[in-house]
Amino acid sequence: MGDSFRDQLAEDSRFLREERRLDTELVDKIILQLNRIYPQILTDKEATKFRDLDVPTSVRLGELLTHLQGKGEEACKEFYRALHLHVEEVYFSLPTRLRLRDSSHPFKHPRVYQQRYVLNDRGPLFFLSCFSIAVGMALLYYYSEAKVTRGSRALGMAALGLGRKTREVLIWYTEENLMK
Repeated sequence: MGDSFRDQLAEDSRFLREERRLDTELVDKIILQLNRIYPQILTDKEATKFRDLDVPTSVRLGELLTHLQGKGEEACKEFYRALHLHVEEVYFSLPTRLRLRDSSHPFKHPRVYQQRYVLNDRGPLFFLSCFSIAVGMALLYYYSEAKVTRGSRALGMAALGLGRKTREVLIWYTEENLMK
């Protein structure tokens, strides 16, 4: 995002060459502004060359962009300023401007992720352990205190397939209720 104006212009060049809204008149306005206000960027001789009507507008614009990139950072910056002044709708639809806008408002334009429906990445053992804990809790609920003395063997048998910690909790719960 910290691209220089030269890098941005290199990225936007293809878009600008193909843009239909940049007609001959608008390109001439941009050239004249660069020539009149910043003659160190675009001399009279260079401006005359880029305003030659015998050359198609897209070719003249391409040559102008290449020339400005060669002139340096300040020339590219002034081109963007002229483009913003004369053709605002094209300026705001440049690829670099769209990228900057999207990155500055991440919630306004949500990104689409490829792995959108992944529930977890821990694997089947994690699922089985969670499931066994849920089954254990359901059994504890089902065999409440009134039925624990009668169903203690079932709880003890259910504890066999569970993990060590869960087994200890189940056995502790059944033993405590048997002693009452």
